[in-house]
Formats: sequence, structure tokens, C-alpha cells
Amino acid sequence: QVQLVESGGGLVQPGGSLRLSCAASGSIFSIIAMGWYRQAPGKQRELVATITGSDNTNYYDSVKGRFTIARDNGKNTVYLQMNSLKPEDTAVYYCNVRYYRTSVSVRYLEVWGQGTLVTVSS
Repeated sequence: QVQLVESGGGLVQPGGSLRLSCAASGSIFSIIAMGWYRQAPGKQRELVATITGSDNTNYYDSVKGRFTIARDNGKNTVYLQMNSLKPEDTAVYYCNVRYYRTSVSVRYLEVWGQGTLVTVSS
């Protein structure tokens, strides 16, 4: 089975930085896209940033200019560099990977990480 292992969350003061990482392992032929989502208490899960196999990126408006998503294809790892953090960024951040399991797959599969808590508070 494919698993995602997240790390990098923690407590940081407003204006601080954190770097999240998510490593995928298992039976993956190719990755379609990798992304980060977050869910704050009492709110719906929302997209933070995604990066596709062609390195196209997409960001939630509130994080543009502050967050950067990147990936290392050789390690099947995606990163989220978060700068200028704000209290409203506080949430559990989840890694998401959409992938093909084999070279002849038509439908893509999707897997979620376990989540890592980011708390921005003074």
C-alpha cells in the first residue's frame, strides 16, 4: 500500500516559518499531483497548494506570496515552505497525492497523509 508520512508541524509565533514535508512510499508508478490541504477547528478542509507532474503550482489566495510548494521527484516527496505565518494559518495540514499505480492504469488513485498540526500563536 502507498503511505504518506508527514513531518514539520509545530508551534510557531506569528511571522515565523515552518517547512512541512511529505514522503510517499509504496507502489507508485507515477505521480499526477501532490498537494497540501488544511483543516482548522470548526471549518471545512481547504486546499492550500498543489503541484502537478508538469510542475504547475496552484495556491490558495490567502497564502500566495507566503507559502511555496515544491517537490523532489526522486524522493517522491513534497514540501511546503511556510513563511510569514499568521494565526489564521493554524490548522491540521494534510498531504495529498494523486497517482497511477501501474504503467497501464487509467484511473488515478488518491492517498492522504496522517496530518500534522501547525499552530501559530504568540
